[in-house]
Amino acid sequence: MEVKGVLEEGAVIIQSLEDAEPLLQGGYGTRRDEEAGSLLTSWEALYLLAEDRLKVFDAATGEELDFQVLLSKFRGADPEVWTRYLIYRDLRKRGYVVRDGMGVGIDFRLYARGTYGEKAAKYMVYAVCEGTPIPVQKLQEALRIALNMKKRLIVAVMDRRGEIVYYSLGTFS
Repeated sequence: MEVKGVLEEGAVIIQSLEDAEPLLQGGYGTRRDEEAGSLLTSWEALYLLAEDRLKVFDAATGEELDFQVLLSKFRGADPEVWTRYLIYRDLRKRGYVVRDGMGVGIDFRLYARGTYGEKAAKYMVYAVCEGTPIPVQKLQEALRIALNMKKRLIVAVMDRRGEIVYYSLGTFS
């Protein structure tokens, strides 16, 4: 089923609650309110568009946007959107439900297979592109937050070829 979304002020909005409901149940988007549809993150919208599950239209012009145009629009607000999208896509293809992160560099919350909607996220994912310097303090802060929330921190590193390697971060006891 293909859903219609509207790009408005840098976000993709699913206006119909009827269209939004199956996506929400699958772990895509955030409900706007009781009568309205949902709001998709940039990487969710790109993923659903690439999977032919979403059509996106520009709110101002009514023009349908293809993947490259939508990516360009998102890149203006978030230069790291391509890295986040590729990591998001990889995790989704592996069967995980991936939700927006908690800030401080934590890009995603990752639910173990089959637990979305029943249990809290088990992992937090910190996304980085190979060659991008990361201050150790940022990783320490992300790890501290993950441990305080009783979650495991995963660092997802995308290399120059678009391949992703996952590292688990922890502390020495």
